[in-house]
Amino acid sequence: MNVRIVFMVMLLTGATYFTFFYSDEKQAADGPVHDVPVEETSAHTVTLILERVYLDGEVSEEIVQETIWSMEDFWAAYEEWQLIDMSEEQIVFQKQMDDISPLLKTNGYFGLTEEGVLSIFNGKPGQAEIIQSFFQIDLDKLESNRHDDLVNGIPITSKEAYVDVLEQLKPYSLPQ
Repeated sequence: MNVRIVFMVMLLTGATYFTFFYSDEKQAADGPVHDVPVEETSAHTVTLILERVYLDGEVSEEIVQETIWSMEDFWAAYEEWQLIDMSEEQIVFQKQMDDISPLLKTNGYFGLTEEGVLSIFNGKPGQAEIIQSFFQIDLDKLESNRHDDLVNGIPITSKEAYVDVLEQLKPYSLPQ
């Protein structure tokens, strides 16, 4: 019976200690707790200019307003872009695209100028404006059906078609 009484007194003493004193000692060890509210980070809105540079040399520009809440999240969102310029109001990013431009895919044609220069036209050759010129073609070496294709215009529908036509016609280029 004496052992039980001693054991109960020890339990009551321990419970009293943990109830009244333990939380104060733990707080002192962890450091003071302040009831000061944490400041909210203010959002910052900037004009974002996203430049995409395509294989055919075309550059598209997208302008958006973006609210930056966290710089870490902002930089992570644009980690694949190259920073070109930055001010408080505006940030310019650029990205090299491994593709041809949407303009070329929808309305681009390979063709020949009157001088025999391989060019890309915004529409069928002859009436359309030249977007890009490459090299002079040796028309004497070029097969007649390939010449006819270029006169009528070879549509550019994909990056693969773009690269294929350039590679096929490279052997017919005249030295500069």
